[in-house]
Amino acid sequence: MDCLEIMYTRRSIRRYSNQIPEESLIEELIHAGMMAPSAGNQQPWHFITVKDSAMLHKITEINPYAKMAAEAPAGILVCGDTRVERFPGNWVQDCSAAIQNILLAAHAKGLGAVWTGVFPEEDRMVGFQKAFKLPQGVIPQAFIVLGYPRDEAKTAPVPHRIQPERIHKETW
Repeated sequence: MDCLEIMYTRRSIRRYSNQIPEESLIEELIHAGMMAPSAGNQQPWHFITVKDSAMLHKITEINPYAKMAAEAPAGILVCGDTRVERFPGNWVQDCSAAIQNILLAAHAKGLGAVWTGVFPEEDRMVGFQKAFKLPQGVIPQAFIVLGYPRDEAKTAPVPHRIQPERIHKETW
């Protein structure tokens, strides 16, 4: 697939097979995340890989929108490190770019993934900070649930998202 085809056919996958993604493949996804642009090239991200079933179940208690993690074989917690920011507050968009790279790379490699939000929900942030023993200044932004898609997820239609009425030229 070329880059545009990956973008046009990627979708959130919430149902996974039991096949566990290889560690090298998860590492490759994180490397793709680290290739994202960042303000001042500060790269304020940290990634925590999760394959432990008990921790994946715990995540469902912290984040009500990550229920699929209980059935998933893996996930990646993406955090922003405010301690290395040269431009305060930009860690959010920097980590968002990294997350999008990971989602696109996962699709390109035959994996399914879904972005589940953590930041700015205070209760979720605190839950992830405690569960993952995050140091002061490291903020959990999102948990990416990850795995090989189940057969029915592979054939689900790709939603139409192009909205010409939202494209403006020169001015509104």
